[in-house]
Amino acid sequence: MNRLCLFCLTFVSMAQISAAPAIFAKDRPNVLFIAVDDLNDWIGCLGGHPQCRTPNIDALASRGVLFTHAYCAAPACNPSRAALLSGKRPSTSGVYVNPQPWRESMPDVLTLPQHFQSEYKVHGGGKIFHGRFKDPQSWHHYENRPGDPKPSQQVLKDPHSRAGGIVFGHLDVDDTEMGDYVLADWASGFLQKEHQKPFFLACGFFRPHMPWQVPKKYYDMYPLDEIVLPEVPQNDLDDIPPAGVKVAKPQGDHATILKTDNWRYAVQAYLASITFVDVQIGRVLEALDESPHADNTIIVLWGDHGWHLGEKQHWRKFALWEEATRAPLIMVAPGVTKPNSRCDRTVDFMNIYPTLCHLCDLPRPSHVEGFDMTPLLKNPQAAWPHPAITTHGRKNHAVRTEQYRFIQYADGSQELYDHDTDPNEWTNLAGKPEMRSLMTRLQSHLKSLQDVPDGPYLKNTRQKNNNRK
Repeated sequence: MNRLCLFCLTFVSMAQISAAPAIFAKDRPNVLFIAVDDLNDWIGCLGGHPQCRTPNIDALASRGVLFTHAYCAAPACNPSRAALLSGKRPSTSGVYVNPQPWRESMPDVLTLPQHFQSEYKVHGGGKIFHGRFKDPQSWHHYENRPGDPKPSQQVLKDPHSRAGGIVFGHLDVDDTEMGDYVLADWASGFLQKEHQKPFFLACGFFRPHMPWQVPKKYYDMYPLDEIVLPEVPQNDLDDIPPAGVKVAKPQGDHATILKTDNWRYAVQAYLASITFVDVQIGRVLEALDESPHADNTIIVLWGDHGWHLGEKQHWRKFALWEEATRAPLIMVAPGVTKPNSRCDRTVDFMNIYPTLCHLCDLPRPSHVEGFDMTPLLKNPQAAWPHPAITTHGRKNHAVRTEQYRFIQYADGSQELYDHDTDPNEWTNLAGKPEMRSLMTRLQSHLKSLQDVPDGPYLKNTRQKNNNRK
């Protein structure tokens, strides 16, 4: 029996798995696990921005299933990644903010890469977990991504190279000097080698995370006088409860962007950063295609959350609206997925862990939340009763179905948007009496959430702040 036939044996129903003997480790599919930092839905295949150029990500989407409505578990790097990789929602773990050491809240949790170590060679590089929380026990080897060059003094002094905390400006360097290029080189080298065991290779790209500083040729792809800005009504926050306005912070980044006339410059820089990282992703995919592993490697590409560039008069992530929570998710599973498949079902990233367990014939740990998406990989139009749930701090949640987004804040205030008629979320329907029954049904999806109190880091931080008063 050839390698491809052996590989196909891994993709059987749950009933068959339970009845069949375990397959040999060498016959399991490999996994190429690509994370992209701060990448929203502007990529070409999702159509979030009419000018964005992502030919390599788009080509990957054409090879398998593009989830058109995929949402993060949290709209911030650390809680989003900790949730996806641990299998525990932020409301279960208490990991709610970026600086929080997530292992303190989940000291014994078996992470996704850690679980794969039982049968796989597990290597990671770049940004997979957030910041300094690389979690050495999750990897057989971890490759640090080098830093990036700095802009010239001329660029740094340019008033159109930053607006408050929003930082950009082109670099007069070649791609080869960029950290993500070096990371792609490392991943490509790994893929081109023979391996005695199946591998789980995690490659975490940093761009388009700020600073949006990439080689000038990527800026040149987006002429400044042609930049299309997001459409933002001046009264967009008028029907938002105070809790939502506090999240938007219209007098913060957005006011600074407008005051300094930097909106076009910032959008240009973000688009340039996306196209830069798309090229690096393409290099890794090309290396896989030219390797001996091309026919038996599952590919998962995901962004950790979305990003606002002025929508709702808000910048960055840290919000529960569509722009902050929607992110790319593409899966290619040989023998399971079909080319050019688009799945419009609402899924969240808690589903990645259990899905990979199924595809790779590994037992699902009991602590893992989320749902196995294999039925959607086989048939993207299959019935799927599960909404996507996103959490931003304790008791602040969004429920996304295919038609609606429902937001409930910790103070009880709410928002509701009908995406069939209002894809930009400009009209909050929460105050309409005829929507009460619908909101009750959407709210019911939050009943199972634990909403655990803040973890040790937040408790200690608050105690220190109280002591200073």
